[in-house]
Amino acid sequence: MIVQLFAGARELAGAASIHLNLPDGATVADLRQALLLRHPGLAPLLARSRIAVDREFADDSAVVPDGAEVAVIPPVSGG
Repeated sequence: MIVQLFAGARELAGAASIHLNLPDGATVADLRQALLLRHPGLAPLLARSRIAVDREFADDSAVVPDGAEVAVIPPVSGG
């Protein structure tokens, strides 16, 4: 699956997207762990980011279906 990265996540990973292979039945929590293993520098931001699966925010217990559209949405800040 392709995980799209935005804003600070994109900057920390140095890429707009990451390709991950997750087993069937993997959850959003599993996805977070796989992202951290691949890009440990994402740790501070990933803990505060939302994960969208097929354009809907998903909690960590949600299963990520094969072929899902996945995005990491960092918190918004500004002033």
